[in-house]
Amino acid sequence: MAGTFDTQMSRTDSWAEAGVFLAGTMMILLGGFQALEGLTALIDENFYADVPAYAYDISVGAWAWIHLVMAILLMIAGFALFGGSRVAAGVAMALAGLSAIANFLFLPYYPVWSLVVIVLCVFSMWSIVRSGILTR
Repeated sequence: MAGTFDTQMSRTDSWAEAGVFLAGTMMILLGGFQALEGLTALIDENFYADVPAYAYDISVGAWAWIHLVMAILLMIAGFALFGGSRVAAGVAMALAGLSAIANFLFLPYYPVWSLVVIVLCVFSMWSIVRSGILTR
């Protein structure tokens, strides 16, 4: 019975280890997608939905710059995560959390994509924490 638990635990750990590389890759891709989101907002401000009575009323131009800055930071953290350092993992965790919060606030403008990004950010954070890279 104990052997089954250990086998299950090692499978979970291997999924999490692979998840760190996936998290790095996803952060690079999410950075690219966020850059496209930001560039779209800069090029055509009417692309996103108009939200007249939103509590966190931020202009589309401001969202563009938020997405562009997040894109650059996510890409840098994604590449740094491949090195396997604890500092890179901590920075990646913080940036994934900030990206999830930013996309939560961006929900009224582009709901489906924001939900996809939030789910990918949460999976990235889970895989970084579960792999144990922060405690090595």
